[in-house]
Amino acid sequence: MLAWYPRRAYASTLAKLLQTMNPIMNLDTSKLSPKAPEAENPPAEKPAPPAEPLNWEQIEDLKKAVIAALCTCFDPEIPVNIYELGLIYDLHVEDSAAVLVKMTLTSPACPVAGSLPGDVQRKIEAIPQVRSAKVEVVWDPPWDKNRMSEAAKLQLGIDDF
Repeated sequence: MLAWYPRRAYASTLAKLLQTMNPIMNLDTSKLSPKAPEAENPPAEKPAPPAEPLNWEQIEDLKKAVIAALCTCFDPEIPVNIYELGLIYDLHVEDSAAVLVKMTLTSPACPVAGSLPGDVQRKIEAIPQVRSAKVEVVWDPPWDKNRMSEAAKLQLGIDDF
């Protein structure tokens, strides 16, 4: 039977356990702490968005920065980033530096259905030039392996491209 632990005690115990297992699992435990993260480092203020509308070249540069951010997001069950997996259906950058992403998931029953879109939005909003970001999950058309890039298929050993 599991004992009931207060949340802070549980977090502290979990942090100690992970630090003990670090040599075995090669985990980065440097950021583990039972303290709230905002108590240690207040969030940095984001620079103000551009006052003037972005021109075509700035929009293209911002789109490349967003794609680079999307390439840091991974489906936990597949070791390929969501952009190469073909989960991003549409990426629109407005001249006001607002970003709209339409994406899907590999399955409606995906275990990260509740968290992955939020992670994607946070990573896009972390780009200094982005004024706002909206991530919309769509299910039509359904995702299939034909949406994957050749690099992703190669990495996963799928040879039907």
